[in-house]
Amino acid sequence: MSAIKIHLEDAELAPIVRLAESMQVTVEDVAYAALNRLMLESEDPEVQADIAHARSWHRETLPRWSDFAGSIHAYESKPDEGPRPRIRH
Repeated sequence: MSAIKIHLEDAELAPIVRLAESMQVTVEDVAYAALNRLMLESEDPEVQADIAHARSWHRETLPRWSDFAGSIHAYESKPDEGPRPRIRH
């Protein structure tokens, strides 16, 4: 049997593990089902474009489904710095 190795960041693997655990299947089951769905739709030009696009961004960016993608950075949750209003007595 042949094997495919895929290297994932922790933030990518964690949601896959949670999904597998919630469905009581293995991570490999989730990966195989995802690959199966992709291959069934592989003739779609949008799917082909998505594959090519993912190849270019994957080394620099986490996918939207990862734990940290799109998360608020610490500085983004702080209020804007600016002059404080004066309190008149």
